[in-house]
Amino acid sequence: MIFPGSTVTVVNPDDIYYKFQGLVQRIDDRRVAVLFEDGNWDKLVTFNISELEAVDLSPATKKK
Repeated sequence: MIFPGSTVTVVNPDDIYYKFQGLVQRIDDRRVAVLFEDGNWDKLVTFNISELEAVDLSPATKKK
């Protein structure tokens, strides 16, 4: 599920932001505003929800 505050990855290979990760700022119908931050620039871009995938940020479990 994608909610405001979630980290997402752009999965549309035709998009210039393909494989970029950003932070969801707001959701409206089927569109999602994602904030990308890197060094000295910030960019807020709107995507269709189908172009995004939630990122699992939970710590990986170690196998012994």
